Amino acid sequence: MSGKVIRVGLVGCGFYAQNHLNAWRDLRPDGALLSAVCDVDPAKAKAAGESFGVPWFTDVAAMLDAVPLDAVDIVTRQDTHRAIAETTIARGIATIVQKPFAPTWEDATAIVDAARKAGVWLAVHENFRYQAPLRAVRAVIDSGAIGEPNWARVAFRTGYDVYATQPYFYDETRFAIADVGVHVLDVSRFLLGDVERISCETQQRNPKVKGEDTATMLLKHRSGAVSIVECTYEARRADDPFPETMMEIEGSRGSIIVTAKTQMKVTSDGQATTSDIGSPLLSWTSHPWHVSQEGAMGACRHFLDCLQRGVPAETSGEDNLKTYALVDAAYMAAAEHRAVAPLRWK
Repeated sequence: MSGKVIRVGLVGCGFYAQNHLNAWRDLRPDGALLSAVCDVDPAKAKAAGESFGVPWFTDVAAMLDAVPLDAVDIVTRQDTHRAIAETTIARGIATIVQKPFAPTWEDATAIVDAARKAGVWLAVHENFRYQAPLRAVRAVIDSGAIGEPNWARVAFRTGYDVYATQPYFYDETRFAIADVGVHVLDVSRFLLGDVERISCETQQRNPKVKGEDTATMLLKHRSGAVSIVECTYEARRADDPFPETMMEIEGSRGSIIVTAKTQMKVTSDGQATTSDIGSPLLSWTSHPWHVSQEGAMGACRHFLDCLQRGVPAETSGEDNLKTYALVDAAYMAAAEHRAVAPLRWK
C-alpha cells in the first residue's frame, strides 16, 4: 500500500452504497482497507460482506465493538444519519456522511457540533464536485483563462426514471432540491464561491410525486457573481444527458461551456478550444451511471488522502453546512416568494 492504512467500515449496503464499496476496494493500493459492512437488512449486509470479503453486521455498535476502524462511511437514509454519526463520533472514529447531510438544519449542526467538541474528523460525501468534468472546469477557472467568474448557469435536467431504483422518491415532500438540487447548489458554490441570497421557484410536474420535482433558483454570490441553478427529473429530451451536469460560466476574459457527453468549450481572450472532459469508465461502472459512480470514487479518494495527511476534507461537515443552508433557504424562498439569506453556522 502506498500510504498510511485507513481501516474503513461502511454502514448501509443499498443501491448507491455499492459505489462506495467498490471505490474503497479499488483504493486498497493507496491505503484504504475495507474492514466491515453493516445494514439493518441482514440479506443486504450478508451479500455485501460476502461479495467484498469482510465481516458483516446488522448493528452499528456491534460492528464497532468487533472490528477496529479508523473511519466509518455512512451510506444510509438521511433520517438515520444523526444517530449513526453521533455513535461513531462518540468513539473517536472519523466519520463520512452521505448527502443529504441530515433531514433538518438542527440535525446537521448537531453532528458538526458533536464532531468539533470531540475533535473528530468529519466529512460529507457530496460527490458532484469530485467528478472528473467538474474538476476540469475548476482547473480552468483556477488557471485564470476566463478571468474572474461573474455569471453562471448550472443545470441538472433529466427525465431518467430515478423512481425505478429509488421508489421512495414518490413520497418525499422535499424532493428535487433535497436530492439533486443540493448537488448543483454545491457545484455553484464550488465554482463561484459562497452565497449571499437565493430565490427559488418550484414545480410539481409529475402528479405521482408528493414533493417538487423541478426547481429553478437564482443565486447572488458574495463575490458579486450571479448564477442560475436548475434541477428537474421531468425533462423530456431525445438525448437525455443523465447524470451529467450542464453549465455555462462567464468571466472577465472568456467563458466555459459544458455540453452533453462532457464536451467543454473554453473561450479565452477571443480564442476557443474544445476538449472531452468525460469521466473514465472503471471496472465496476456502467453507462450512464459512470459519471456519478466516478464522482463517488473521486470523493473516497479525496477523503482517504485527507485522512492519511490529517487535514480537513474539502467537503468537511462545516463546509457542507453552507450548502445545506442553501437547500433550506431555497425551500423558504419558494414558499415565501422572496430572496432569502442562507443561515450561517456560528
